Amino acid sequence: MDSLTIRGAQLAPQWRADFPAEEFVARREKIFDAIGSEGQALLQSAPAPRGYVIFRQTNEFFYCCGLETPQSYLLMNGAERKTALYLARRGEAQLGEGAPPGVEDVDLVKGMTGADGVYGLEKLSEHLADAKLVYTPHAPAGVRATTRHHLLLANQMVAQDPWDGQPSREQRLVSLLRSRFPNMEVRDLTPILDELRSVKSPREIAVMRRAGQLCAHAIREAMRVTRPGILEYQLGSLANYIYLLNGARGEGYRPIIAGGENIWHIHYFLNNCPLKDGDLVLMDVAPECNYYTNDIGRMWPVNGTYATWQRELYGYIVEYHKVVLSRIRPGVTPDQVMDEAAEEMKEVWESWEFSKDIYREGARRTLEFRGHLSHPVGMAVHDDGGYHHRPLVPGTVFAVDPQMWIPEEKLYIRVEDTVVVTDDGIEIFTSGAPLELDDVEALMRNEGTQLPYLLTGSGR
Repeated sequence: MDSLTIRGAQLAPQWRADFPAEEFVARREKIFDAIGSEGQALLQSAPAPRGYVIFRQTNEFFYCCGLETPQSYLLMNGAERKTALYLARRGEAQLGEGAPPGVEDVDLVKGMTGADGVYGLEKLSEHLADAKLVYTPHAPAGVRATTRHHLLLANQMVAQDPWDGQPSREQRLVSLLRSRFPNMEVRDLTPILDELRSVKSPREIAVMRRAGQLCAHAIREAMRVTRPGILEYQLGSLANYIYLLNGARGEGYRPIIAGGENIWHIHYFLNNCPLKDGDLVLMDVAPECNYYTNDIGRMWPVNGTYATWQRELYGYIVEYHKVVLSRIRPGVTPDQVMDEAAEEMKEVWESWEFSKDIYREGARRTLEFRGHLSHPVGMAVHDDGGYHHRPLVPGTVFAVDPQMWIPEEKLYIRVEDTVVVTDDGIEIFTSGAPLELDDVEALMRNEGTQLPYLLTGSGR
C-alpha cells in the first residue's frame, strides 16, 4: 500500500500484506466463540516508544487486529460480535516523523483491521460502562525478542524491589477496570489467546516458512566464513545483516553463538570470545519476520573438519534428530513420538562406536530425556500455547531439539529445527541449513555454488 500524505506530512504505511483484514476477523470470531455472548474482551496495545526506537506492537494486540499504533485499545463485544478500536489523535511531532494511523483515519483503520468502529480514547469508558464481564490478558504482553518466562521474571524482580515495586501494565489495567467499574467481573483472556495461537493459520505458516529460510541461510553463510580467530559475535553480525537485507526486522531473539567451553552454558549469550582451532561452535539464531520468528541450532568445527569425538557425539545426535523428525505426524502425542524414536534408536545406540564409556552413557540418557520436542515457536521463539497435552494437529509449530549432556567433560551437544505438522507428516522450515556432517564440511571447504546473501523475492 502506498504511503498517505496528511497536511503535508507523511503517514507511515502500516499495511501488512501477509495478514489482510479477513485474517484478523477470523481470529476474533474464535475469540467471540470463547468469551460468549455475555463477555467482552479488551486488549491494550504497546505504549508509545521512549526515545528514537522503532515502535513494535505487542504480540497479543497484533494477533487480534494487526494495528501498529501505540496507546490504543481493542474492544470485542461478545453480544454484538463487533469490534471497536480506540486510538489517540496524532500530534505535530508524530506527523513530522511519519505517524501511524490515528483516530482521524477511520476508513484506513477499518480496512486494515476489519474493525466495526474507530473512536477516540475518551469513548472507551463510556462503551465499557454497562459491561458485566470483561476478559483482558493477565500475563505480560509479548514484544520483540522476549518470551513470557523472561517477562514474568522481570516483573517479579520489579515487584520485589523496595525502591520500585511498580505493577505491570497488565496488572494496572485490571486494577483500573475493577476500581472504575465495581460491578464488572474481570477474567483472564490469556488462556483463550494461547489456545488460539497454538495452531497456526496458512498465512502464519507462510510467514514462518520465510523466517525459517532466512535463519537457515544465515547458518549456511556462518558455516562458510567460520575460521579460527574470528569472534563469536561476528557470525551473529553476518546473520543479522542477512536478515535485514532480506526484509526482516532483525533478530527474533538473543542469539546463542558459543565456541568451545562456552557451549556448556546452554543459553550463553555474551558472544564475545574468539573461536579456537579444534573446537566446535554452536549457533542458535533466527530473524523476526512480520512478528513471527523461528528456531534453529547447528554445531560445526571451527577448523572445518569434525574431530573423531565430535563425529561420535554430534553425529549420534544428528541420527537421533532424523529419527525423531520421521516419527512426527498428526494424531499422535509428543510422548508417543519420543517413545517410538527411542525404540528405533536402541539398535543405533548399541552399534554406534563410542571412544569412551561416558559418551555411551550420555547417549543412552539422551533416549530417556522427554524434552526433545522442545517448545512452541511462533510470535516468540518460546511461544505461548502448548501442545504436549494432546495429539498433534496440522498447524502446530514447534522446535525439535535433541540434546546430550556429558557432565564429566562439560560437553553439551544439540541440533535443532523448527517444524510444522501437516496433514500427513511435517514440513521442516529450517531444512536449508546442512544437517549431515559431510555436507557441513563440504560447505566449509566452499565446494559447490555459493549462495548470495540476498534471497530471491526478498524484502518489501
